Amino acid sequence: MQVLLRKSASRKDIQCTVCHQGFRVYWERTSPAERETMRAIVHSELRHQHANDPTAAAHPEQPFNLPQWSGAPQYSGAALLGGLAEIRRTAPIRRQSR
Repeated sequence: MQVLLRKSASRKDIQCTVCHQGFRVYWERTSPAERETMRAIVHSELRHQHANDPTAAAHPEQPFNLPQWSGAPQYSGAALLGGLAEIRRTAPIRRQSR
């Protein structure tokens, strides 16, 4: 399950327990139980980002996926929900008239 996090001062869907930075969260479609499990994983990952820096600067400025995502953005459901992935569509195939 992918989760996209975007720093946010106004709306905090989830908050780092170390620096109290708030994040908007974009989830792929999942059950409430899966979301609760992922919420615990996200909190752990956010704490891990503070290994060398106790400030909010430990978190990336740009939106980021948890778990880490190295694939193309158009294949991350969370990135699509967060409006960060562009889906490239090919031009429709045109039939030639005879």
